[in-house]
Amino acid sequence: MSVFYRSNNRDFTLAKGNCVEVLSQFEFQFDMIFADPPYFLSNNGISVQNGKQVSVNKGNWDRSNGFEQDNNFNYEWIKACRSKLKDNGTIWISGTYHNIFSVAQMLKELNFRILNCVTWAKTNPPPNLSCKFFTHSTEFILWARKSQKVSHYFNYDLMKEINGGSQMRDLWVLPAIAKWEKTCGKHPTQKTLPLLSRIIMASTKEHAWILDPFAGSSTTGIAASLLNRRFLGIEQEINFLKLSKQRREEIENNKIRNDYLNKICKYSDKPISNILELNFNSPKSYYGKDLPF
Repeated sequence: MSVFYRSNNRDFTLAKGNCVEVLSQFEFQFDMIFADPPYFLSNNGISVQNGKQVSVNKGNWDRSNGFEQDNNFNYEWIKACRSKLKDNGTIWISGTYHNIFSVAQMLKELNFRILNCVTWAKTNPPPNLSCKFFTHSTEFILWARKSQKVSHYFNYDLMKEINGGSQMRDLWVLPAIAKWEKTCGKHPTQKTLPLLSRIIMASTKEHAWILDPFAGSSTTGIAASLLNRRFLGIEQEINFLKLSKQRREEIENNKIRNDYLNKICKYSDKPISNILELNFNSPKSYYGKDLPF
């Protein structure tokens, strides 16, 4: 296994390689997994970015290889992740209609229990250029637990508090990626920190271990570090690994770290910092169980 980077306090590790191959090389189980796999939507279409027409093609990794191969791909990586998830652990998987139905079917075949299908309604979606159908403004995030019988962790009280005292629903109105999240560079499918922070706070305790098998620019890992969790990201592309490293080193700067936390807290009806007693000054050092490499 190739460890590309590890932060000084060991809360953030990046491994280079194919996630199925990397996960087969060590024994360790995580509290939570977030996965943003290929959506299979690189079909030579056109979208809008910063007011300009751009191709929707992300790369060969995002192209569909047909029904059977796409399903087999989802089955294999989810199976690999299942063996690295604690019995009371949960997995979150994002997607659109291009891939999410396949993901749901593979979760069922691998005996996960699907808990929710969260709809992320973006406050700033790109316009529909063709004007022949509705504007795409949502993504879906499946939340599932490993065991049918072993209960999972859910911070119900916190989710209720940051939702103004009402039960949080499975419709989340949050922005798409913002300029302040791209200071180190861009990733074509980068998720937003407010979204990942909510997911992490909902389903883990502080110091939990979180895995992202398709790390990309490691928004999962940045959110984990900001919220005092620990993270392993797996990524094949060297440029994305370099971007992830830059982003993690960026939040060693206390001013930037503090700024990011305040921006995350903005999307709560109650200051998250008051609830979690977050450390706004510097990343914590960790003790206890560590990755076996």
